[in-house]
Amino acid sequence: MKRVGQDFSDFMKEQGLYEEARELATKKVIAAQLRAEMAKQKLTKSAVAKRMNTTRTAVDNALNPSFNTSLSTIERFAYALGKKLSVRLL
Repeated sequence: MKRVGQDFSDFMKEQGLYEEARELATKKVIAAQLRAEMAKQKLTKSAVAKRMNTTRTAVDNALNPSFNTSLSTIERFAYALGKKLSVRLL
């Protein structure tokens, strides 16, 4: 392990935590964007669930970054908000 001046990303990679942390951060950003759009439209979780033809629990799970939500569910969620999901490879 490097000492002074080590990049935090390098440290996380050395510890085997980088990919997990990056994935969780991405999920948190997506959940925050969905919540922000719900607030903008003044929609409750129940209203979104109705638009998605699913349960409020499923909406709760989709907004939970620790839950393994599929891209198709996020896409349906976005559609229920009148939005489109865009995914890019960088």
